[in-house]
Amino acid sequence: MNNQTILDILTQTSEYVSGQSLAAQLGVTRQAVWKEIRALRARGYVIESVTNRGYRLTVLPEYLNAAAVRRSLTAKIIGCELEVLESVGSTNDYLKARGANGCKSGTVAAAREQVSGKGRLGRTWQSSKDENVMFSVLIRPQIAPPDAAAVTPLTGLAVCKALRRFTGLDCRIKWPNDVIIGSKKVVGILTEMSAEFDAVEYVVTGIGVNVDVQAFPEEIAQKATSLWLESGVHYDKNKLLAALLNQLEEEFLRNNLELSANALEEYTALCASLGRTVCFSRGGSTVTGKATGISKGGELLVTLENGEVLAVNSGEVTAQGIY
Repeated sequence: MNNQTILDILTQTSEYVSGQSLAAQLGVTRQAVWKEIRALRARGYVIESVTNRGYRLTVLPEYLNAAAVRRSLTAKIIGCELEVLESVGSTNDYLKARGANGCKSGTVAAAREQVSGKGRLGRTWQSSKDENVMFSVLIRPQIAPPDAAAVTPLTGLAVCKALRRFTGLDCRIKWPNDVIIGSKKVVGILTEMSAEFDAVEYVVTGIGVNVDVQAFPEEIAQKATSLWLESGVHYDKNKLLAALLNQLEEEFLRNNLELSANALEEYTALCASLGRTVCFSRGGSTVTGKATGISKGGELLVTLENGEVLAVNSGEVTAQGIY
C-alpha cells in the first residue's frame, strides 16, 4: 500500500474519513490502514482518530512534503506529478531517468536531501537535509533544440519574481541563470536537455534555493548567501516551493516558452549584470567590456572600448562587483 494515497484522501477533506472507507478505497484491511496511519504519524503528520468517525489530518510536517506543497499549488501542468524524495543524488539525474521512461510533462522531483547535486560547468552543489529547497522540473515542449535556450532565462525570471514576491527581498538575476541578493548567490539553475536532431524529447531544469543555511564553507562564504542570512526569517519551504512552481507555469505559458518582448523587458530590468564591467574568454583570450543589454536570444551583449558589441551565449562571465 502506498501511504501517499492515504495522504491524498485525507488532504482532500477537512472531515473525518472512516478506516473502513480508507480500507475500501485502498483495497486493503483496516489493520493495514492503521499501520500506515502510525507510519505517517512517525513522520510528523498529525492525524486525529475518533471512534466511529475515523481519521482526520490536522497538521502537516514543516519539512518539505508533497501534501503540504499541493495545498498551495495552483499550477495545473507544472507539478501535475510531484514527488518529494527523502534523499537523492541529484534531482536532475533522477528526473532525467524518469523522463527516459516516459513521465508526464510538468513532472517535478524535489528532495529533502541532495548528496550529489550538480551546478554549471561541472561544479557540485551540496546541501544538508531540510536546509534548502531543491527540485527539478521536466517539460516536453514541441520545439526544435535551439529554441530550448529560452527555458533558462524564463526560469531565472520566474524564480526571481517568485522570491521577490514571497520574501520581499531585492533578488536580482546574474546572467545567465543565477539569482542573487546584493552581490551573493542565493539560487542556482541548471538546464539539461535530451533531443534528437530536429526535436526536443524533454528539458529538465534543476533549481536550488539556499533557504536556511546559516554559515557557508570559507571558500564560498564571500560568494553565497541564503534567505535566512538576508532576512532572519525561516520561510515555509512547502509554500515557497509551491510559489516557485506556480510562477514557473505562469512564465512558461504566458510567454509560450519564448523570450518574448515582455519577458525580455522584465528580465533586463532585473538583471544585475547590466551596466557592469564583465570579463569572458573568447578565442583563447580574455575579453573585457561593459554589459549593455540582453539579446532576443537571451545572449549577454557586451560593448568593448572600441564600440564593438559582442554577443556572449555561453561560458563563464565574471561581472565586477558580483561574487
